[in-house]
Amino acid sequence: MSEPTALHDFDFLRGSWRVHNRRLAARLVGSEAWEEFETEVESAPLLDGRGNIDTYRGVDVSMSAVALRLLDAATGEWWIYWANGTAGALDSPVRGRFDGDVGEFYGDDHHDGVPVRVRFVWQRVDRDHALWEQAFSADGGATWETNWTMAFTRRPPRRSSPPG
Repeated sequence: MSEPTALHDFDFLRGSWRVHNRRLAARLVGSEAWEEFETEVESAPLLDGRGNIDTYRGVDVSMSAVALRLLDAATGEWWIYWANGTAGALDSPVRGRFDGDVGEFYGDDHHDGVPVRVRFVWQRVDRDHALWEQAFSADGGATWETNWTMAFTRRPPRRSSPPG
């Protein structure tokens, strides 16, 4: 995929979203207990479309985070970085691209001191809905544990109050 086409991969995400999160309470230990919570997300372009940033804010939990995406002009692949308000540092990036309405992004990181392969999957559902999931593999990608999903629903534009 050439850069001009890849440049528009994340255009669908621009704007305001309400996000339902499901996250495993414990990862890579066989847990089946999920935490569920809501966030609000604002997504905006950067660098003339060669990047974008999402700002996450918890609705019913104390949570803040950002996702930063940058397009590598030489390869047409996206680099995705995540930072939460607790750690205050960028996680190791994942890298990949879209094929149609599904994007897959892979990287290497550590979870509780264990090296893991990380996979993000983005799915453009329609104009007002998108899905994201994160999975870890502790065996080099032979098996995957999905540990976090987000279901995005576009928020209607805010109406300005009448003067007066």
